[in-house]
Amino acid sequence: MYKITFILFLSLLCSTLLFCQKVEPTHREISYGPHVDMVLNLWKIDSPSPTPLLVHIHGGGWLGGKKSKTVHTNELKKGYSFASIDYRLAGVELLPAAVHDAARAIQFLRTKAKEWNFDPSRIAVTGGSAGAASSLWLAYHDDMANPKSDDPVLRQSSRVCGAIAMGGQTTLDPFLLEKKIGLACIRHPMIWKTVGANSHEHLMKNWGQYKDLSLKCSPLTHVSKDDPPVFLNYGKPAPIPVIKGDGIHHAGFGRLLKERCELVGIECYLQVKEHEVPKLTKDNFLKKVFLID
Repeated sequence: MYKITFILFLSLLCSTLLFCQKVEPTHREISYGPHVDMVLNLWKIDSPSPTPLLVHIHGGGWLGGKKSKTVHTNELKKGYSFASIDYRLAGVELLPAAVHDAARAIQFLRTKAKEWNFDPSRIAVTGGSAGAASSLWLAYHDDMANPKSDDPVLRQSSRVCGAIAMGGQTTLDPFLLEKKIGLACIRHPMIWKTVGANSHEHLMKNWGQYKDLSLKCSPLTHVSKDDPPVFLNYGKPAPIPVIKGDGIHHAGFGRLLKERCELVGIECYLQVKEHEVPKLTKDNFLKKVFLID
C-alpha cells in the first residue's frame, strides 16, 4: 500500500515539475524598432499550420518592469505562440512612447508572421497594471497602419483580436478618477508622472496643459463599435472611495470601461474577486478570440 502511494506521489511530482518547467525563448532580444528598449522575446510552438499569437506587455506603471525571459511549459500547450516585449519607460520618454511602442511591436510581429508561423489575424495582447492599460489601448485604438510609410513595419496593422487585462487602468483623467475611485488612485505617479506633471495636484491645476495627452493615452477615450472583446480581471473587492491603499488597480477602472462598452454594444467581460463572475474563464476567452476548438 505504501509502495503504491509512493509511486503515485512520484508520478504526480514528476508531472508537476514538467508542467512548471521554464522554457527559454525561441527568438531572444529581437529588435522591433530604433530604440534600444524596443526588443522582444518570442516562444514559437510547433504546428503544421499558423498558430494564434499572445503578446505580453509587462506592468510597472509605465515607469519600471521588464519583459518575460522564460515561460512555463503549460503556457506553450494551449495552442498559441507567445511573445513578451520591452518598451520605452516614462523615465526615458514620456507617454505616448510606451503605447506607441506596443503598437509598433504588433506591427513588427506581423512582418514575421510567415517566418514564425503564426496567423497575423489572430494576435491578442495581455498584461497586468500598465501592461493591461497598454493592452486595452491597443484593443480600442484605431488602426495605426500607414500604407504610404517608407518603413515596412509601419505599413502593418496595429489592431488585435482581443485583450486580457489584469488590474488595468482604463483612463488617466484625474477628475473622473477622483470622483469614481478616490484620491488613492490619482496620487499614484502612473497618473501624473508619465505625462510630465510633478504631482497629481500639479496635473489637476494645470489640466489644460496635460489634458490632450492624458486622454489620448486612455483606453476609455478610444472605445468604438468596431473594437474586439476584452477580458478584465481585478483581484479584490473594490470599495469606494479609496483614500488610502492601492487605488491604481481598483475595479472601478473596469466598471468605467464596461459601462462604456455596454453603451456602444461591444463585449467586455469583467471579473472582480468575490463579486462579478464572468461568463467565461480567461483561457476560454482566449479560445473564443483565437477561434480554437
